[in-house]
Amino acid sequence: MASVQNSVPQKWRRPVKQRSRLVRRSGPAHSRIEFAHPSEQEFARFLDYYRIRWVYEPVSFPIAWDGTRVSEMFTPDFYLPEHDLYVELTTMKQAMVTPKNRKRRMLREIYPDVNVRLLHRKDYQQLLAKAGYEALEVQDLRKQDIGSILISPVELETRVRALARKISRDYRGRTIVVVGVLKGVTFFLADLARQIKVPFVIDYLDLRRFAGAQPRERVRIARDIDYPIEGRHVLLVEDIVNTGLTLDYLLSELRERNPASIEVVTLLDRPGRRLVEVPIRYVGFQIPNDYVVGYGLDYRELYRNLPFICALKASVLELDTGATASEVVK
Repeated sequence: MASVQNSVPQKWRRPVKQRSRLVRRSGPAHSRIEFAHPSEQEFARFLDYYRIRWVYEPVSFPIAWDGTRVSEMFTPDFYLPEHDLYVELTTMKQAMVTPKNRKRRMLREIYPDVNVRLLHRKDYQQLLAKAGYEALEVQDLRKQDIGSILISPVELETRVRALARKISRDYRGRTIVVVGVLKGVTFFLADLARQIKVPFVIDYLDLRRFAGAQPRERVRIARDIDYPIEGRHVLLVEDIVNTGLTLDYLLSELRERNPASIEVVTLLDRPGRRLVEVPIRYVGFQIPNDYVVGYGLDYRELYRNLPFICALKASVLELDTGATASEVVK
């Protein structure tokens, strides 16, 4: 079979673009497509929930010919562009599995560079692991506790890389002092620092929060930076900015040490909660008012190691004010 197929001229093997099955332009992506089978819509809903980009039946691959005429084609159900992966869904019925496995073998022989997976329902978790969601088994995190996944691993990686490029351009020819505000910033700062292309040193500070009567009495520096910043260019790295009270306090404290300049980069920003206007030069994402966890952000020290950022449902949060004080003050 392989020798016969390999004798087919390359121009006859070109994938054929399929007509879009888009039936409406509004609503969730899985509700806009006319799917051939309910299982495909279920899978699309699964992908949408985890913010994995997909295209439904984008192309058909010729896999057999009768002379110069294409006699058989294989059209994978989904293409996941961020992972360069084609997915063909199947059931456990052998009558369906056998011909699909045959087509997949033929596809691999003719198009060795095409990455295609035959996926059973039980294989969904393997796909999650490939997409970077293997940490979903974190203790006590249940699907019904997540209001929505706001930012996927691919979106985080792409945006952090873009921020680092802009920072590197802006500080070209200078050395900077990168100051991280512990401890939700840990993952963001680590990924950002790996992408910055100008010389820098890293330092950290930690804050202690109080129930003070006045805004400026509600936060104090518990662990100060070790590196002197007088005459240096400082980049303050935050995980999230809400009211701006914490950031305003930090900027006033650091400016008293006479840095040459001080700018702020934050992964997340909620301008709708702002009480104090603060200058933020670099923003990763603007988010709604949900309580978010993942990628370093926690709820009672849980969920920091999730590879995405998600919103917890209100039912998960305890009613005491201490549980959410950190997010509220910031």
